[in-house]
Amino acid sequence: MFTGIVEGIGRVVAIEQQGTNKTFEIVSDFSQELKIDQSLSHNGVCLTVIHLENDTHKVTAIDETLTKSNLGGLSVGDKVNLERCMLADGRFDGHIVQGHVDQKGFCESIEEKDGSWIFDFSYDENGNNVTVEKGSITVNGVSLTCFNSRPGGFTVAIIPYTYEHTNFHSLQKGDAVNLEFDIIGKYIARITNGYQ
Repeated sequence: MFTGIVEGIGRVVAIEQQGTNKTFEIVSDFSQELKIDQSLSHNGVCLTVIHLENDTHKVTAIDETLTKSNLGGLSVGDKVNLERCMLADGRFDGHIVQGHVDQKGFCESIEEKDGSWIFDFSYDENGNNVTVEKGSITVNGVSLTCFNSRPGGFTVAIIPYTYEHTNFHSLQKGDAVNLEFDIIGKYIARITNGYQ
């Protein structure tokens, strides 16, 4: 489990195609602290560390993950948000994040406003996912509060610290992002709507 509080930014230094899978080699400030078999969130996707070397680590994503997340579109040099899994005795700062991306969203607009940034996102509402006003949403692994909640869209405000210390500063209009909707909201929707 994760909290959506990004620990640092990694940079893709190599990508290896293996059948329908891709293995990513990523450099980060804490790659040397990781362990083989450790779970690590990459742009909100939980992946297993399979190799360590100096200040890099490797993870493999299967075709399903590459298709349903923005990892399939990564190129060498791209930045990814990283978060190690939550310690059982750790402080819970964000919200419950599983590292299971529900679907991709797309950046519709970016507005700088009095030192912060307003990002508006859209997503396919046919996925039966919903946001609620002032509810939690995970965008590229970052725990955020959404507003302007509506079918197929929502808005978030990004403070300067988050903008600088995540890959939000790299996002451009039209970019794909990974969305994980609030697990509590998903369970309530399933109970009220039934299985579809």
